[in-house]
Amino acid sequence: MLLEVQDSLRLFGGQRALLQRVRAQAAGQGARALAVAPTALAALALLRTLPVAEDVEQGAATAEPIPAKACTPAALQRTLDALPLKTLSATHVHAPTLQRLGCRTLGQLRALPRGGVSRRFGAALLEALDRAYGLRPDAWEWIALPEQFSARLECMGRIEVAEGLLFGARRLLAQLGAWLLARQRGVLALTLHWEHDLVRRGDAVNGSLQIRTAEATRDMVHLTRLLAEHLARVTLPAPVVAIRLEAPQTEALATQSTSLLPEDQREGETLQQFIERVSARLGPERVLRGQLMADHRPQHMQRWLPAATTATPTRKKTKLPPHLLLHPPWLLREPLRLVVQGERPVYQGALTLLAGPERLESGWWSLLSTAEAEGEELALRDYYVARSPHAGLLWVYRRRSAGEPAWYLHGAYG
Repeated sequence: MLLEVQDSLRLFGGQRALLQRVRAQAAGQGARALAVAPTALAALALLRTLPVAEDVEQGAATAEPIPAKACTPAALQRTLDALPLKTLSATHVHAPTLQRLGCRTLGQLRALPRGGVSRRFGAALLEALDRAYGLRPDAWEWIALPEQFSARLECMGRIEVAEGLLFGARRLLAQLGAWLLARQRGVLALTLHWEHDLVRRGDAVNGSLQIRTAEATRDMVHLTRLLAEHLARVTLPAPVVAIRLEAPQTEALATQSTSLLPEDQREGETLQQFIERVSARLGPERVLRGQLMADHRPQHMQRWLPAATTATPTRKKTKLPPHLLLHPPWLLREPLRLVVQGERPVYQGALTLLAGPERLESGWWSLLSTAEAEGEELALRDYYVARSPHAGLLWVYRRRSAGEPAWYLHGAYG
């Protein structure tokens, strides 16, 4: 990975301070070595001369920091002249021929006549040398990111428990975060695949785990928590040797600028992130949300769905009609028939009718054979807001079907 930091050194307190921060943070991201030079190809040449540090788990203590080497502009030519030919890709492919000519270092190659080198090895070799020594500006091709994200990682050892997959998944999630940021998108669905050990898996097939979010996100901390909750409920039938992370569903997501004011900075997770995390821990069938339905019957005005996922592609806020504002927040599962004294219903005392009636005639499209006696779907009712001396405000209705008039308790107010 190439970092161009020349114009940002003052922001980080100078080159030494920035180099220390990069070394400290890069080790946890899988970096093995680090080199600093005035040009990109010079830094790459220095990097290839360094020993490679052993890979360690993220957050684990290392015996020594990753190896690093730096070169100042004044020492650039002298440093490169002493490097072997294999340190540059353009010279490495011609190394056997150059060695027969007596060239074993970059300095010896630069001492040859440029015209002869260009005719025999091509202009690309001289161009790479000039770019490495700072005689020609760097020119790089833009990286074309794939349309779909898919990254694979081989485990350093055999993973016996599902929670152990989280270490490698963090690295893949970091790659996903960079991909999402570059493409200005947010993820809606993730799929983690794992491959079992061919020797010990027996009849076990490779497994996978899919995670969905209700809204597009680039919050890798939240996705890591979700993945940890789901992996805690997985039992591996055989050791795992490799994992692959895919993002099959994404959508455009604009980048939001954070505020410099402390009071405007949001702390903690959002409500939707909390719902998704609790749903992953307790199960989606235990965390539900209500959805309004186009039905006049109170018991059919809403349905309950898993709160962690959306039921429709667009989540528009539904505005309640004015007459529904008097409906109570709590409904009984089954209406309770009330005792009637004279013509007044009784529930912990005689009820006083305060508002109503709200006449309801609905369900005629699904009549049953017992519709004359008001079947399960047919509703012929007059609803009232009533006050009980001891139970407070109640929502009651009088059945208007044929037969004996009857009063029922259907809801209560807070």
